[in-house]
Amino acid sequence: MNYSELSTAIQAYTENTSSTFVAEIPTFVQQAEQRIYNTVQFPSLRKNVVGVVQGTPTPNKYLAAPDDFLAVYSMAIITDYGTAAESYEYLLNKDVNFIRQAYPTPADTGLPRYYALFGPTVTSGSITNELSFILGPTPDANYRVELHYYYYPVSIVTDAVLNPTGTSWLGDNFDSVLLYGSLVEAYTYMKGEQDMMALYNGKYQEALALAKRLGDGMERQDAYRNGQYRQAVT
Repeated sequence: MNYSELSTAIQAYTENTSSTFVAEIPTFVQQAEQRIYNTVQFPSLRKNVVGVVQGTPTPNKYLAAPDDFLAVYSMAIITDYGTAAESYEYLLNKDVNFIRQAYPTPADTGLPRYYALFGPTVTSGSITNELSFILGPTPDANYRVELHYYYYPVSIVTDAVLNPTGTSWLGDNFDSVLLYGSLVEAYTYMKGEQDMMALYNGKYQEALALAKRLGDGMERQDAYRNGQYRQAVT
């Protein structure tokens, strides 16, 4: 389902084609996407990025998060990067106060062992990055670091700006949850009747349950370790 098809379906389901309503459809869709992506962690929406933590010439214990970052899965220092001896040293996730207490000064340097989500990066009084990580201890050299994280995919609305027939991951793989999630937002905006609101919300919850079954269940197991799913027969 692309954005044009989604917008047409929302107008048809709600029987509302007023210009004011149509202008708000992108907001309905983006609100639905935000709810879905923060409810289900689809393995398909994982990314790996490799960057550098700075130890020389000026040690820096902070590492900027990617712009599309939503949640972290793991962080690892890659030692002997690009050689036959290359190996991964996975960092342990801790609170910021643990790292501050354990390594109170930037002079506490070494191979980083811990990391925490710190908050915005501020340079000269201005926020230059929405989120960053703090490492402990401060790197004593320049190390390659791999971040494995859950990300926000490009919105189907953003695609539509350049291409009305553009789609998104949800549009391609789970359009039912996107449609009914958008209808819930649209009908809330319309202050619609309670019985129809309950109907749309019920359909959304059904589609969301199927999405969670896939993203948080089926895609995280296999028949070898978990056995094949069997339906009881009576």
